[in-house]
Amino acid sequence: MRLDADLEVTRGAFTAQAQLTLEPGSVTAVLGPNGCGKSTVLLALAGLLPLASGHIIATTFDTPVAWAGADTGQHLAAQDRQVGLVLADPMLFGHLNLLDNVAFGLRARGASKQSARTRARQELKRVDLADLAQRKPGNISSGQAQRVALARALATDPDLLLLDEPLSALDPQTAAATRADLHHRLATFAGATVVVTHDPVDALTLADHLVFMEAGRIVQSGPPTSVIARPRTPFVASVVGLNLIPGQAVVTDRVVLQTNEGVQIVTAEDPSEIASDTSIWATVDPAAIALYESAATGSIRNTWPMTVTSISIVGQRARVSLSGALLLTAEVTTTSVAQLGLINGKQVWAGVKATEVMVYPA
Repeated sequence: MRLDADLEVTRGAFTAQAQLTLEPGSVTAVLGPNGCGKSTVLLALAGLLPLASGHIIATTFDTPVAWAGADTGQHLAAQDRQVGLVLADPMLFGHLNLLDNVAFGLRARGASKQSARTRARQELKRVDLADLAQRKPGNISSGQAQRVALARALATDPDLLLLDEPLSALDPQTAAATRADLHHRLATFAGATVVVTHDPVDALTLADHLVFMEAGRIVQSGPPTSVIARPRTPFVASVVGLNLIPGQAVVTDRVVLQTNEGVQIVTAEDPSEIASDTSIWATVDPAAIALYESAATGSIRNTWPMTVTSISIVGQRARVSLSGALLLTAEVTTTSVAQLGLINGKQVWAGVKATEVMVYPA
């Protein structure tokens, strides 16, 4: 089944709009800050929220079926859509064992107890929980419960699987293991999957297509490689771990980006590839930013005085937030943090080689 959605959903004063094309076997991750409309879009696809405008059309073997159409008043009930839904809370039935939890959807659709349990055993085996089939939800871990919820959703052979922050309630170690299990299971799922998440690790490891939402609108979408290479908003850049700097191109024998504040950044871009006075973006990998006690000399063409505003350390690396002529994040070793005496409020110089500045049209 292919799903085409061009929808607008209103919840109180908030409106979310999205255009999605979901192909069989695809995994689409929808990312964005809290309150941007991610879950609203998911609930509309599930049939739990009506459309204010637009449509949702499912096409199977060249036969289109309208799941929803605001103009025609069409609204296929959630139970009549072939959709599986998994939330952050697994919502398992505490009085049923895991086998009957997974079989519940099939039984609700009229399957016999025997056939439903047979399929439930298959799904529990696929998420590596067959040996726990007789346990109650209160006797398993949170990660196992999430895998049971996934098995329950897939047991009904949905055309569309919707996952709303499926790993957000798990601790980091459990989330990592459950993420790997989820990736393995989705690889054999024939339907389309939509994963709503705020975690870039979930998106980059599970999805083959990324959709970014901000303030109820899609601001960028595409394959992970293209989004990582060319983010188009500061939020997208922060998710993929890059510094994003907007400005105008000043082209002579080289390309220079000039910000609205008048800061100039020398690049190694071919002058024939960028037109002067056009709007451009520049990205800089935090690891390409070097920090110094004083202004750098030599081959580094771009240097600015900066103030350290925060430091976060993971393992042997530290991400250092900087303010000044630009807002930047640098990634340095913990040895550099100690040698430079980096603390909040510390005055430093940041340097970036021209070859480390990637430029593209806005």
